[in-house]
Amino acid sequence: MKIKAVHSIKGVASSLNTLLINSVESGASIGFIAPLSLHAAHDYWQGVNTDLATPYRRLYLAMEDEQVIGSVQLSLCSKANGMHRGEVEKLMVHTDYQGQGIAKQLMNTLETDANAMGISLLVLDTRMGDIASTLYRKLNYIEAGSIPGFAKSSAGTFDATVYFYKQIGSR
Repeated sequence: MKIKAVHSIKGVASSLNTLLINSVESGASIGFIAPLSLHAAHDYWQGVNTDLATPYRRLYLAMEDEQVIGSVQLSLCSKANGMHRGEVEKLMVHTDYQGQGIAKQLMNTLETDANAMGISLLVLDTRMGDIASTLYRKLNYIEAGSIPGFAKSSAGTFDATVYFYKQIGSR
């Protein structure tokens, strides 16, 4: 397994669709409601691909052979007063590969890259009580607060979200 930053989804779009659909079907709170259609997954990744052509989006992939088994994104702030911060988005690991430290490796790669770009603050949010919260705490992210009823789940309930941050590098 290897982790790499990519500037295009060319050659891995189908694998990314599979990862996204698997993640949504397994209950990941990443902005979609199950069931997620292949068409909706494709449209999402095409939008990400467009964003990758700008300096404000990075995509990191965990690859096993030629298959994407995990991914995470870094969204960079384009505002003059926020060039020092980035938002961690859509951390996913295919259910067949969970529990092997892949999410941690993806996050470590993202943080190393962000630090090299001069980013000193990372922020993210996740559903309250999600397994991801445990990972973020282990990676020294600090809980900043929560908002009740933030996102609708596939079950039709409204779940709270928890915001985390981590200061990296130097300012």
